[in-house]
Parts: sequence; structure tokens; C-alpha cells
Amino acid sequence: MSVNTSNAYGKITISDIAIARVASQAAMECYGIVETVSRRFTDSLSELFKKESQGKGVKVTTNGDRIYIDVYVIIKFGVSINAVAESLKESVKYRVEKFTGMIVDTVNVNIIGVKL
Repeated sequence: MSVNTSNAYGKITISDIAIARVASQAAMECYGIVETVSRRFTDSLSELFKKESQGKGVKVTTNGDRIYIDVYVIIKFGVSINAVAESLKESVKYRVEKFTGMIVDTVNVNIIGVKL
């Protein structure tokens, strides 16, 4: 799916993959995040054969002009999970809203693992 909007100049369509890439980049820039990871093992296998990751570890769902994002991450050992998760939510929400001009309704953080 994609998000659609229009202005005086015409129609704008933003793909979920483009939104996922922005969210993934925002997640990787947050303190305490080691990497974004796929939710399932089969996703990891399919990513091995792709030339570049397309929003790895991020699932974007759109409904009208609302955006729902799930982020799957590995965090650094010893950091506050709550602080990192809140920072990640705020960063992803801000960057995607700035990029799309749409409202991000929810950002769910799924911590898959911890790395030393």
C-alpha cells in the first residue's frame, strides 16, 4: 500500500517501502540501537539475496492518511530499555511525519535481542 495526498500542484503518493527506509534510518541513528532485524527467519533469508535492504526491520501499515509503524531492533546491553524505546518512538515519528507530511498514529518498538 501507499499513502496518498494532494496539493495545488497535483497528487503525491509515497510507498510503504520509502516510509520504511526513513524509519529504519531514524532507528539506526538512535542511541542504544545496535541494528534493525527482521521479524521472521524467512525474512532474513530473503534479505540475504537482495542487493540492498528496503527498510529492514520495519513494518509499515497505512490506513487513509494514518501511518502505523512496527520497528524490530536489537539494543545494546546495559542501556535503559524504556529510555531507548521512547527515544526511538519519538525519533521515528518525527522523521516520518517530516518526510511524508502525514500523521504517524503509532510506533511500536519490538526488542528482538540484546547485544553485548
